[in-house]
Amino acid sequence: MSTPRFTASSSGNQPTSRDVADRAGVSRTAVSFAYNNPSRISEETRQRILQAANDLGYTPNPMAQMLKRGKSGTLGVLLPQAIPAIMQNPYYGQFLTGLGEVCDREGMTLLLCPPLRNSMLKAIPYAAVDGFIVTGLESDRGEVEELRRRGIPFVLVDSEPLPGVPRVDTDDELGAFNLVQHLLQLGHRHVTFVLFEGGPDAQTLGYRGPLGLRIEGFKRALAAYDLTLESPGIQVMEAPCTRQGGLEIGRHILSAPNPPTAIIATSDIMAIGIMEAARILEVAIPAQLSVAGFDDQPEAQWTYPALTTVRQSTETKGHRAGDFLVAEIQGRDNHPTQTIQTTLITRGSTGPVPSTPAPGQA
Repeated sequence: MSTPRFTASSSGNQPTSRDVADRAGVSRTAVSFAYNNPSRISEETRQRILQAANDLGYTPNPMAQMLKRGKSGTLGVLLPQAIPAIMQNPYYGQFLTGLGEVCDREGMTLLLCPPLRNSMLKAIPYAAVDGFIVTGLESDRGEVEELRRRGIPFVLVDSEPLPGVPRVDTDDELGAFNLVQHLLQLGHRHVTFVLFEGGPDAQTLGYRGPLGLRIEGFKRALAAYDLTLESPGIQVMEAPCTRQGGLEIGRHILSAPNPPTAIIATSDIMAIGIMEAARILEVAIPAQLSVAGFDDQPEAQWTYPALTTVRQSTETKGHRAGDFLVAEIQGRDNHPTQTIQTTLITRGSTGPVPSTPAPGQA
């Protein structure tokens, strides 16, 4: 005859550790050891406790376990934008894939923490995590001080570098330099740079973080040809870092008098939107317009023509950031830094400057 399965304690509530202890004939301490410190009891006793818990339908309260251990078993990602905007950018899908591999390996969960009321700082106290990966922190507005005050381990990714803080970033400046050099070598001198929006402080404090480094790369490549961002024919514009943002800025640029022969976007997702704008306006790529991006997202090779871009290993970046954060949480911190190298990937979306300008081009 099978043993009946109980799903509630004698009091009619959900089964408790006391119910499990009574059924298994052990103390409540032994039940706690079975889940939190199995080496303190024999394997036979542990299996008897687990069987009793299964018969009763008992599962430990995760919040109670978290309070006991002082750990949540969760890694947090402090994001620079709201979730809807983040999820429109395939970059974060790749980054979170790499980070997720670390969570799987460590048996941890992942919590995405977008700004609260437009503030990354305000989001920190509401996240029950063991540590944070802080992404896109172009300038510290108190986030680092708050994390340190609370004693929360953290790792910076694509953020303003700080002494003694683990960091993972990309060689953005060299990648941007190589990309612009490629277009200049093809003869382009009428170039528009489309930047992803640098945030509310960009106009007063200047561009920082990955965007600032990419701009420095642009400048260095232009300087080799006696050009600057202020030279005739060179234009700098901003757009939201989304496909729609690229589409709208692309239509604006290509519909204006004297449009450029090349557009360089600081992210693939914007570049793909710009290519769609060119298709709608019947501007041939690359015969009339060259377009390039940055990141080498999976979709870049499936556009038509395929997108010239700068490759960075985004999954590797997420994986290394997770490794560094786990080390910090476990007290193995030695403040490591890693710079992910970039590679110029030339594809069909860029070509020589047109010998015959398109309508409206000088």
